[in-house]
Amino acid sequence: MHGDLTFQDMYNNMELLEDEDDDSDWEPVAEPVEMISWFCTNCTMVNLGDIAHCDLCGEHKTSGILKHGFLASSKFPQEDSHIDGKIEANGNVIGFQQSALSSPTAVGFDERMLLHSEIEMKSHPHPERPDRLRAIAASLATAGIFPGRCQAIAAREITREELERVHSVEHIQTVDFTANIFSSYFTPDTYANEHSARAARLAAGLCADLASAIFSGRAKNGFALVRPPGHHAGVKQAMGFCLHNNAAVAALAAQVAGAKRVLIVDWDVHHGNGTQEIFDDNKSVLYVSLHRHEDGKFYPGTGAASEVGSKGAEGYCVNIPWSCGGVGDNDYIFAFQHVVLPIATEFAPDFTIISAGFDAARGDPLGHCDVTPVGYAQMTDMLSNISGGKLLVILEGGYNLRSISSSATAVIKVLLGENPSAEVADIAPSRAGLQTVMEVLKIQKDFWPGVGASLTQLQSLWEGFSYDDKEKGHKMRRRAEAPVWWKWGRKRLLYHHFITRHLRAKRKREQK
Repeated sequence: MHGDLTFQDMYNNMELLEDEDDDSDWEPVAEPVEMISWFCTNCTMVNLGDIAHCDLCGEHKTSGILKHGFLASSKFPQEDSHIDGKIEANGNVIGFQQSALSSPTAVGFDERMLLHSEIEMKSHPHPERPDRLRAIAASLATAGIFPGRCQAIAAREITREELERVHSVEHIQTVDFTANIFSSYFTPDTYANEHSARAARLAAGLCADLASAIFSGRAKNGFALVRPPGHHAGVKQAMGFCLHNNAAVAALAAQVAGAKRVLIVDWDVHHGNGTQEIFDDNKSVLYVSLHRHEDGKFYPGTGAASEVGSKGAEGYCVNIPWSCGGVGDNDYIFAFQHVVLPIATEFAPDFTIISAGFDAARGDPLGHCDVTPVGYAQMTDMLSNISGGKLLVILEGGYNLRSISSSATAVIKVLLGENPSAEVADIAPSRAGLQTVMEVLKIQKDFWPGVGASLTQLQSLWEGFSYDDKEKGHKMRRRAEAPVWWKWGRKRLLYHHFITRHLRAKRKREQK
């Protein structure tokens, strides 16, 4: 069953791995190795010896990214330079006066969500970690955006009644029970501690209240800076780092407030199987997902273009499944132009939600794609006029702190009314991207007649299309590979071979 896959399973099935060994999640080495010097704060990459910069992302080992976000230098040690807003060690934002309640953009954040963390000490940090929120909050504070230009909403825990609109009673009870356990796991990669249930209820409560505030006009739009993420959480199960489905809770809250049709656009690099399941037979919610799929080999294995909804709601699920890694701005914008916007316009939603995972961002250790902050800003801008501007962005995945903090900041700037730094012109997709878009259009034209003309146009241009295949080859292969530390697993011989090679190369550099 695809639903039983974990991130570990996905990587174990990748053809680029050297063998079929069963690597344990977050345990690249069975026993600690003394030569490991430090884990990169930015990407969690293992680094060896006394090097100062991460081998994978280039971040300095004492980077100030948790203090200043992506605005901190990645090449030099953190500095205590004066700025107007700072982040305390516990995640509190200080140094700004609270913004006026009249601010059109609302942000939901509560430091108690930082208490959700993996307790068990493993040989590699879990990618879904509290630092994700700290880095984004630090970026917003340093830039004077929040607090400052956005209004904060008070956090509350979602009620049992509200959760039961989305999840089964058994699922809710299972998540709540973790409050009695110091450390527990729903799946090998989905952890909980005694604070996790409350963090999940706070995240869901913030999303519900933001949706209500935006639809009622108390805020123009909003950003839910929340964790744990939610789009893998289904009716009965927690998985993929997700406990409660925040986007689903927000969609139903908007409908309680009066919205008749809700659009959910999910650009997380992983398919939101939980969100799709929850609304699979619901014609009042249109779910559109852009994600790596690779014929089901990429986690969670669901989200093929042929999955369109069921029981009379066919066409209200639109999957845009990329066939490879390395997908960048052009392919995403092209899919927006030819699939997302035409179908969304025909659907005519009253409210729009973005499940904004930033793990398709350049440099993400799990996504291995190439979307930039400009790309995310452009996609946000393209959705900003749908639903009369009633737009809620909800944080999902994203595990490179520099990528997620710069991307989230770019998105919030669009919510505040700033124009993206680059205009959307004639977009040349990759060959694989064009094939995916055409495959989706061939299926969806039976449900959304408005996309038929676009399909005809693309088919006529297929032979002579100018593809954006720049920098493919080695660079693309590198992005498609599993993270280096994941490959190590229990392969001690390979691990020690890498250490030896690394130290020899370092000595040669020092001798020159």
